Amino acid sequence: MSKPDAGYDYDRYHQLLAEADDDSKRMAFINLLIEEKARDKLAVQAMRARLNGLGLKTSSSADDQD
Repeated sequence: MSKPDAGYDYDRYHQLLAEADDDSKRMAFINLLIEEKARDKLAVQAMRARLNGLGLKTSSSADDQD
């Protein structure tokens, strides 16, 4: 397994996955992952907008990696 991302809370997600012992808990875990990824993307978008408002350019190639 590769080294965990700096922004990826491996231990937290590992614990949540271990606790997901039925379908409803697994679906809740999947939804949490989706929501947190969406929130991260919105935060990046807001930061870009703020930097652009300050007249600074952002590098979209580094921010768009998944």
